[in-house]
Amino acid sequence: MSTPNDNGASVRLEGKYAAMLVCWLLGNGCLFSWNSMLTIEDYYGYLFPRYHPSRVLTLVYQPFALGTLAVLTYYEAKINTRRRNLFGYTLFFISTLLVLVLDLATSGKGGIGTYVGICALSAAFGVSDAHVQGGMIGDLSFMQPEFIQSFLAGLAASGALTSGLRLITKAAFENSKDGLRKGAILFFAISTVFELLCVLLYAFIFPKLPIVKYYRSKAASEGSKTVSADLAAGGIYTQPREEAQEDPKQPERLSNKELLFQNIDYALDMFLIFLLTLSIFPGFLSEDTGSHGLGTWYALVLIAMYNVWDLIGRYVPLLKCIKLESRKGLMIAILSRFLLIPAFYFTAKYGDQGWMIMLTSLLGLSNGYLTVCVLTSAPKGYKGPEQNALGNILVLFLLGGIFAGVTSDWLWLIGKGSEWFGNGLGEIEP
Repeated sequence: MSTPNDNGASVRLEGKYAAMLVCWLLGNGCLFSWNSMLTIEDYYGYLFPRYHPSRVLTLVYQPFALGTLAVLTYYEAKINTRRRNLFGYTLFFISTLLVLVLDLATSGKGGIGTYVGICALSAAFGVSDAHVQGGMIGDLSFMQPEFIQSFLAGLAASGALTSGLRLITKAAFENSKDGLRKGAILFFAISTVFELLCVLLYAFIFPKLPIVKYYRSKAASEGSKTVSADLAAGGIYTQPREEAQEDPKQPERLSNKELLFQNIDYALDMFLIFLLTLSIFPGFLSEDTGSHGLGTWYALVLIAMYNVWDLIGRYVPLLKCIKLESRKGLMIAILSRFLLIPAFYFTAKYGDQGWMIMLTSLLGLSNGYLTVCVLTSAPKGYKGPEQNALGNILVLFLLGGIFAGVTSDWLWLIGKGSEWFGNGLGEIEP
């Protein structure tokens, strides 16, 4: 691939596909540990039947993710992106390792102390996610759209992979406490190794790829201060602010407030996409779909179908002919998804498992497709520093939508008081 430089000469950019692969792996690592925790909800449900872990752990995770990202987005222009992302991936690695250590240290026993420890580690995952997801999407927003698409596909792949592993471990191990625990230990052992791999990939491989160095150098020439450490890691030393000030033709970048006003529809798109998705997934699918022929496999199959179709949806926009880029079209499509709420309600009440699986697949497909369409369309036409800032703003609204969705998920429990609390144990009645 060749790209003209500032003097009009053609610069050979190598490593595009290697960069896409690394972006995919880094996206996977951003949510692999968290998806592992979500996917073994049957184990935590067995250990903590009174505390509704499928909902509570997500509710603990989100405020820490949202609050941390709000601070990071506000100070985005002054933050060292390399330090931010390395901190996030390292914290993912340490937290995942501690989940494994906690289970081994308590010999798989429940209790309020263990539950509080798991909730604390869930909060640590939220802090990690805020550092990595906002930092990476901001960083990739001034590179090629395929890099964001690969990163977002990696996020979805983490869910699909953990669901596949969970189905395998459930089939391989006896469906008992020991069997569930063996599956959980396997999950977090794999997650720990994978998070360490992500630390190494970001630290030593990604900054040295020629195409990555090119786009970071371009962003630095446009006034970005966030890329200097990553450029240094790739062997390039620059002073972006001084160079930008010496060039009288270089306009000042738009402020975060101006970027938000210009892209308020995209920000609302991200909020509404994940408000709907998280009001259904995973809590409703785990606990409110009733009893069907698949028995204890039912919730796992639903979560797996969501994750697989979410992954497929994130590759669909690669077909340019069906990629939705119209701002009005995106808003109409996103608002139309809210018809899924009554559809899920009546299907859970009256429908069979085939209809529920179809609706869950549609939820995942539309979530992945629309997320990629918004995040690859919004940064177009801006300078590197503005694209970085806009990426952070959109992820902030994404996490805001997730938090609102997780909170709204509890509304499904209205009218179920006798089922959830009437027996004094908080267990779901069959």
